[in-house]
Amino acid sequence: MNDITLPDDNLPLSEQFRIIAKRWVDQDSAASMLEETKSAVLSRMMMQTGETAVSKSEMIVKASPAWADHVTEMVKAREKASLSKMQLEYIRMRFSEWQSFEATKRAEMRL
Repeated sequence: MNDITLPDDNLPLSEQFRIIAKRWVDQDSAASMLEETKSAVLSRMMMQTGETAVSKSEMIVKASPAWADHVTEMVKAREKASLSKMQLEYIRMRFSEWQSFEATKRAEMRL
């Protein structure tokens, strides 16, 4: 699963969920911080160009490798957070499957 691993399968599902949930919260926060500060970073970089025309300054910055790196970092941070979120869903699905299996087992024992 990409470069993010799930917790040890020997741990209870609730503990696995807690570990991944904490990871997701941290990663989601980091991605949100990058997204929320995108315009401030753009403005700061525009001021450093020395250009007085806003549109030309913006064009210079958005064409720069530094801006491409910033946007790439932002997208990768959101990707990591999304992967952790899906891992949470995977653990929920495993719990649901386990619950269903146990209910079926109990029903079969009553027959």
